[in-house]
Amino acid sequence: MKKILALITLTLLFPAMVYALPVYKEVRQNYVKSDSVLLDRNGAVLQEMRIDKNRRRLDWTGLSDISPALVQAVIHAEDKSFYSHNGVDYMAISTSLFKSMLGHNVRGASTITMQLASFLEPELQPKKNRRSLQQKWQQIMAAREMEKTWTKKEILEAYFNFVTFYGELQGVAAASMALFDKQPHGLDQTDAAIMAALIRSPNASYDAILQRSSEIAVSLNWRVSAEELQSRIKKIFLGTNNITPRIKLASHVAERLLKDKPKGSTVTCTLDSGLQRLALDSLASQLLALNEQNVCDGAVLVLENKTGQVLAYATYSTDNSAAQYVDGVQAKRQAGSTLKPFLYGLAIDRKILTAVSVLDDAPLDISVAGGLYQPHNYDSEYRGPVSARVALASSLNVPAVLTLNLVGMEPFLDRLRKMGIKDINEAGDYYGPSLALGSADVSLWELTNAYRTLANGGKYSDIFLSFAERVTKKPRTVFSPAAAFIISDILADREARSSTFGLENSLATKFWSAVKTGTSKDMRDNWCVGFTSRYTVGVWVGNYSGSSMWNVSGVSGAAPVWYEIMNYLHRYRDNRKIDVPPNVVQKEIVSSTGENKKEWFIEGTQPSSANQIIKQYNEKIVYPPSGTIIALDPDIPIDLQKVFFISRTSDRKLRWRLNQTEIESIGRTAEWSPRAGKYNLQLTDIQGKVIDFVNFEVRGTEQAFSEGDDEKDYGNP
Repeated sequence: MKKILALITLTLLFPAMVYALPVYKEVRQNYVKSDSVLLDRNGAVLQEMRIDKNRRRLDWTGLSDISPALVQAVIHAEDKSFYSHNGVDYMAISTSLFKSMLGHNVRGASTITMQLASFLEPELQPKKNRRSLQQKWQQIMAAREMEKTWTKKEILEAYFNFVTFYGELQGVAAASMALFDKQPHGLDQTDAAIMAALIRSPNASYDAILQRSSEIAVSLNWRVSAEELQSRIKKIFLGTNNITPRIKLASHVAERLLKDKPKGSTVTCTLDSGLQRLALDSLASQLLALNEQNVCDGAVLVLENKTGQVLAYATYSTDNSAAQYVDGVQAKRQAGSTLKPFLYGLAIDRKILTAVSVLDDAPLDISVAGGLYQPHNYDSEYRGPVSARVALASSLNVPAVLTLNLVGMEPFLDRLRKMGIKDINEAGDYYGPSLALGSADVSLWELTNAYRTLANGGKYSDIFLSFAERVTKKPRTVFSPAAAFIISDILADREARSSTFGLENSLATKFWSAVKTGTSKDMRDNWCVGFTSRYTVGVWVGNYSGSSMWNVSGVSGAAPVWYEIMNYLHRYRDNRKIDVPPNVVQKEIVSSTGENKKEWFIEGTQPSSANQIIKQYNEKIVYPPSGTIIALDPDIPIDLQKVFFISRTSDRKLRWRLNQTEIESIGRTAEWSPRAGKYNLQLTDIQGKVIDFVNFEVRGTEQAFSEGDDEKDYGNP
């Protein structure tokens, strides 16, 4: 009784000692949900991402968007006199205090208005799960003042957006979506009874919630099935109660742009939602088609050439758990043949090669630290002498390795670094000749922008996802416009790539486009990257786990996705060819097959005669490669152990010289009986001029030779 009298006395004597609570408009404006939102370039929602890890709130929900059944159940359970009192139910407070004095465990008789006041003012919230008498009095005063400036509708609406229903779920929108996967307006009487029961004690046990919700339903004369009530409550207690984002089109972009922003932020990015959806759908469809060939993951990056804006940034996986953690656009993967255009571009830029220079696509042995490196083409066939145009367009491996030998390992690495490919910090010997075939690791982000460099006439600039990140740094020249144009023209040449890919495939668009595919060692990665005058598109498919695909080529793997996206980008407009730079000339030449063809040249590198047959041979020693170590077998008679020196030469008769002593055999091959020692082998012309030379070593024991061996000594040291 003393508590009742004290509370009434405080109420009558000190009515003005209350907190200055905000009005409804301020509360509504300052409401912040736990998610931030990523918008596309046109303002469409791309992704919702949770930022606040302490509580789960969704958008503010108007009273008209809340199920009438829930409103009825909550008012009945929490504040039956809500529409008749002025913020305080004195009768309920008196009854509660009286029962408390008698030892009963009862609630504090707080009205909906009083509860809302405590939501808005932290000082009114209970300490150690109980309010002091002073807090209770202040809560009463705050509720009375609120009722003077707020309407009942505003109070009820705000209450439904701030009340905690279960665990971290605050507000009717979060609770209805997490617990029942429904919008607030779709809650039925069973849902309403459960949610009203949860408000009283969000962390109560299953039995307590079941009993409380049953009592609410019975008292409202609702025909709620006991079995359905049990089933839904059990699902709440056994389920994860996660809220699936309504829109989830760019999770990795959202993570990149939203993670450091305040909760409830809205950020606009450069992506186009329509193109993003198409990229995801195309990836999903292609990965489904390749499912039987052990292909699970893929990524797409679309760039606008002129601005560097990212228009699509899509990753998809048939294994959702992997896609959540791995960003396929940023992940480093082996580049395969996609680095070849930059290698040939460097050779053309330095005027080492032209598009018609002849390279020999034939078996090749190169001595490396681990033994011999023997590059092979994808189809394990060799085409003999081919032009640089055909070698690049058809993605032949041996000519690429020969080109790397011509330009040098370090200059090629330096050029790749200038194109934004990072983490290739080792010296050239670390990568070896396989660098020509893409042994370095790159990301789709880096590789696609490198191709955009070719599309922009050899000028490199950074790309960006957010308009706030817009790059103002001046572009840097990586290739001359002439070299970039010639490489682009080769990559657009359907006929030149036909020996490997055929004429009709997913690389052959109806408009001008330059494109290159690549497949890494053991078929772990598959690429297709190409551009038009307006856009650059890169596609990767493979497995985040690193496991090998089964019989998937560039044309059958990534290319169909690239083709579909390119067609979508150019659905309304024709695509013009890239402009011819002023120092590039076209000249008709006669190929080694006798055909007249027109070819592009950097001014000054074209043949002097219009009818000149272009045939370039770098005469050289093919075997043994320099640095080779030959081991003698002591169990094989010496007369059966032979080494054949092999050269790639023209028809003229060249001579062999071993340790400065001429070998009797002349011509393209020479037979030699090996002896242990170190050797210098030279290929010379008739006048003795050295054409090529290699150093090699023979190792073995003297037992490998028969007694009385009288073969000629070729200067063995």
